[in-house]
Amino acid sequence: MLHVGTSGWQYRDWRGVLYPEDLPVRRWLAHYVEAFATVEVNNTFYRLPPTETFASWARALPPGFVMTLKASRYLTHIKRLADPAEPVARFLERAAPLREHLGPVLLQLPPTLAVDRPRLADTLDRFPSDCRVAVEFRHPSWFDDSVADLLAEHNAALCLTDRGSRVTGPLWRTADWGYVRFHEGRAHPWPCYGDAALDRWVGRVGELWPADEDVFGYFNNDPGGCAVRDAVRFAQLARRRGLHPTRVPPAPADQAGTGTGTGTGG
Repeated sequence: MLHVGTSGWQYRDWRGVLYPEDLPVRRWLAHYVEAFATVEVNNTFYRLPPTETFASWARALPPGFVMTLKASRYLTHIKRLADPAEPVARFLERAAPLREHLGPVLLQLPPTLAVDRPRLADTLDRFPSDCRVAVEFRHPSWFDDSVADLLAEHNAALCLTDRGSRVTGPLWRTADWGYVRFHEGRAHPWPCYGDAALDRWVGRVGELWPADEDVFGYFNNDPGGCAVRDAVRFAQLARRRGLHPTRVPPAPADQAGTGTGTGTGG
């Protein structure tokens, strides 16, 4: 299953793209979960919400909806993976109300953190075996075979990333599931993706994982509603290639003229 969604849902310039112009902000999540079957939550990175917030989200989610969480920057950027036991335990305790809705946890490491295999191993050990963990490395020293082996030992996914319609690291399959983040395309309007770039990613996903394995793909290029348009088009292209994407909303009416519909821009 290809789980297709966006990185967050609270963007005012999505009015007229995903949300009706007159839809109150308090109803955006309810509208989002009708359109998509998964979301990546980024504000858990900046400030870990209280348990009540996770419980409120859980009540708003329909059966089968998957909510992926970005781990707190306290663990990844302040502690820099040192002494991870307490931050991981606190994060999982806060998120516990999500129950069956809890998807993967994303560890996005700072670009200044060079490879430290013992710290990563200790951090991964703190997560229960039934919790999927993806790791987004942003320092090139991490792209080493020993790190790939470590991820594989924990069935943790290397987070594959795209910026500027270019792959920013190795295309490692380190788990029986996958994770892809789309940060910025090169089509018009910025930062949308074009069909050529999206279709290349469909091909990569299809080559790395069988159609019956879970792959999570999230679009983080939120300005101007590009993330919504690109997620829709990505799912359409994936379906054409025999993959099985989760539900997405109908294509926006202006999609064909953006470079994210029938165009071939990068």
